[in-house]
Amino acid sequence: RNHMIMSNVTSTRILFTGYAPVHFVCFRPLYERLTRWPGVEVFVSGGLRTKTEHETSYDLNGMYDPFGVPRERQLTVAQIRDRDFNVLFAANTTLIMPRSVGVRVQLFHGISFRNKAIRAENMSCEHYFLVGPYMQRKFIDAGLFEQDDPRGVCIGFPKTDALLNGTLDRAAILREHGLDGERPVVLYAPTGQKHNSLETMGNEVIDRINACGRYDLVIKLHDHPKRSDVNWRHHLPQRENPHCRVTRSLDVVPLMYMADLLMTDASSVSSEFALLDRPMIFLDVPKLLKRAGEN
Repeated sequence: RNHMIMSNVTSTRILFTGYAPVHFVCFRPLYERLTRWPGVEVFVSGGLRTKTEHETSYDLNGMYDPFGVPRERQLTVAQIRDRDFNVLFAANTTLIMPRSVGVRVQLFHGISFRNKAIRAENMSCEHYFLVGPYMQRKFIDAGLFEQDDPRGVCIGFPKTDALLNGTLDRAAILREHGLDGERPVVLYAPTGQKHNSLETMGNEVIDRINACGRYDLVIKLHDHPKRSDVNWRHHLPQRENPHCRVTRSLDVVPLMYMADLLMTDASSVSSEFALLDRPMIFLDVPKLLKRAGEN
C-alpha cells in the first residue's frame, strides 16, 4: 500500500523495532522490498531482550546481524529516542518507540488461538495488518474494532508466503540440517509460554521418537521463552544424533516446508503449518491453557 507508506519517496524514513527474531522474520519480506525502493531509508532497532528485576536491555547486533542487516542501519534504543521517522513497523504488542513517528503499523507475529495480541494495550497504532477475517472478527468481538474499521487491513501473512510461492528448496534445507531425506521429518516446535510441552514432557517425547528409529526429528526452540531458569539451548544438544537435530535457524518457515509432520502444543506455528495441509500432533498442555484462559 504505497500511498500509506510513502508520502514523499525522496525522504521516507522507516523504522522497525522488536525484541525477538520472530518479530523481524515477520517484517523481513517487507524489509527486502522496501530496501530496494529509491529514496527510502530503512532502519531497525530494539534487539534481543533481557529483562531483570531492575532493567531491560537489548542486544541489537545479536538480533540483526544473523539476518544480514547492515550495521549502519541498526540503531540502539537510545539512538532512536533522538530521531524522527515517517513509519514505524512492529510485530510485538508493546512498541519500542522513537522520538516521533508519523504512522505506526502493527504487523503481529502470529495468529494463535490464545489471541494474546487482541487486547487494549495493542491499540496505539494507526494501521493493523491483519492476517485475515478470523483476526478481524476477534478484534470486533473484543470491542476494539468497529465493523469495517479502516485501521484493520487484511493483507494475509507475508511471513508464510514462502510456504506456497515456490521459493524454497526442500532438498537444500535438508542438507543444511545434515539430513538425507530418507526418513519422514518431524518438526517439534513448542511454544515459549510457561508449562509448555517441552517443560512438561519434552525429554520423554524426544527420547521415544529417537528410540523408534523411524523418523528424523528437528527441534525448533522458541526464541523468547518465558522461563529463564532452564537453558534448553544448552541441554538439548546433548540429545542430538544423526537423526535428531536442534536447529539454529531463526526462521521456522523453511523448517515447516521441510517437515512432513508438525508436533507442537499451543504455538501459533500450527496455524501457519496448516497452509501445507500436512498432519499435526498437539501435545496436551492443560496448565498452560488454563492460565491462558484466566488472563
